[in-house]
Amino acid sequence: MNIAQNKVVELEYKLTVDGEVIDQSEPGEPLVYLQGHNNIIPGLERALEGKQTGDSLQVTVQPEDGYGVRDEDAIEDLERSDFEDDIEVGATYYAQAEDGSVLPFTVLAIDGDTVQVDFNPPLAGEVLNFDVKVLNVRDATAEELEHGHAHTEGMHDH
Repeated sequence: MNIAQNKVVELEYKLTVDGEVIDQSEPGEPLVYLQGHNNIIPGLERALEGKQTGDSLQVTVQPEDGYGVRDEDAIEDLERSDFEDDIEVGATYYAQAEDGSVLPFTVLAIDGDTVQVDFNPPLAGEVLNFDVKVLNVRDATAEELEHGHAHTEGMHDH
């Protein structure tokens, strides 16, 4: 069975940036996603289209098809009083936008009462290199299609 729209895909992956391993699936814990529903970054999803169980591939994803190009306007200064707890440079925090969505950001620097933060995704602007092995491809269930993502055994009810 080929990977196509509405198929549930299980795969092992290793993500490297500039030769450094950034993320990888754990043995026996593959990434499971629903193809064609923006569950994974666009460049990887496109590269997997048409592949099948047992296929291994190397995929290079440019920033535009990954986490986006870095936006220097996404770096802002916040007031230290906006934070409830101690602030740590390099740590990720979460802000709530006016529409209720949650926006992650990283603290870049603290200067007196000013905290410089970056709302860019941590891998924005990076070329992503994936080593991928397709472990399984199956039809999605009606419930998975309705929810827009794959369900795995023991997954929470929602």
